[in-house]
Amino acid sequence: MNHNVSIKLTVDGLLKLKDELQSLEEVKRPRAVDRLAQARSMGDLAENNDYIQAKEELGMMDGRISELKEIVARAEVVTTSVSSNGKVSIGSTVTVSVDGKKHEFYIVGEWEADPVNRKISHQSPLGQALIGKAVGEMVEFDAPVGKVKYKIVSVV
Repeated sequence: MNHNVSIKLTVDGLLKLKDELQSLEEVKRPRAVDRLAQARSMGDLAENNDYIQAKEELGMMDGRISELKEIVARAEVVTTSVSSNGKVSIGSTVTVSVDGKKHEFYIVGEWEADPVNRKISHQSPLGQALIGKAVGEMVEFDAPVGKVKYKIVSVV
């Protein structure tokens, strides 16, 4: 992670990351520490699978907490959904058409991308193709299935 570069997020994305961080710090980590302490009290640590698993879980949790703190500290919240010139930017909801079918995508920062829910990172091939484009423009990008062309129908 480049520590000098800001991380672009929508307001929603930042709130979700802060909620995850709070949950990890205030609920999940204390539970993991308790589990580790209980497992430690069970005796021989070399053959205590629960102790080993609890220690690994706590280590992964601490890594995620550090990562989230770094993201939150470097977050740059993008508040405009449509730039003044009506072009696609982070926070935009973009409707595109291909072969008569319409698809809607929400352009988000890389840390909040969720393709299953149509939240597309501005750094993904589709996101890069859409950023800066306006209604009526055609975009082409490389997808796992090959080159895909979309026509932008609306930007909100």
